[in-house]
Amino acid sequence: MKPLLICDCDEVLLHMVRHFADWLDRAHQIDFVLHNSEFGRAMRRRSDGMLVPQEQAWDYLGGFFTTEIHSQTPIPGAIESIQALAKEADIVILTNLIDDHRDRRIDQLARHGLLHRVETNQGGKGHPVRRLMREHGDPVTVFVDDLAVHHQSVAEHAPLAHRLHLVGCHDVASTTLPAPHAHARIDRWDDALPWIRSRFAMGHAVPA
Repeated sequence: MKPLLICDCDEVLLHMVRHFADWLDRAHQIDFVLHNSEFGRAMRRRSDGMLVPQEQAWDYLGGFFTTEIHSQTPIPGAIESIQALAKEADIVILTNLIDDHRDRRIDQLARHGLLHRVETNQGGKGHPVRRLMREHGDPVTVFVDDLAVHHQSVAEHAPLAHRLHLVGCHDVASTTLPAPHAHARIDRWDDALPWIRSRFAMGHAVPA
């Protein structure tokens, strides 16, 4: 049975924040400054200095993925690492997007040479990770994500998965605290690749 890698996309495989910020600046005259992953307080209109209400912030994010998804560029080493791991493991990209964006994400990743299963999700990732593990026969599993909330969810619902906190954009990583429920924090794919392989060799994680 092959091991299973369940991997997020934005800020793990592809840059998102820098391109989103550029688009907000260029198209909407909005400054985007992210602190500790507080997305709802990161957007401020230059016209009046006011924060963009959170519900409108999510609308802007949806607009970005509708029209600008093609602008996203790879995190250094990410594409090569996934291609290398695909020779020894099953790969699933688990991305928190609404289902309407799934085909755009599939096409986007394919353009970068990643032809793997893509699952869209809303909310915590613990339940979908557990479902995917069951579908694959409960193999040794590594979960990679940039958000602490998802590591907490996976720790609760799929505790046998090894959990790697990876924030591939240096600017975002510098303001992001390590996820308390992850087994490790590694922000470079050159270092993450051997860590993932070593977990494949170890077997299941030991629940905390």
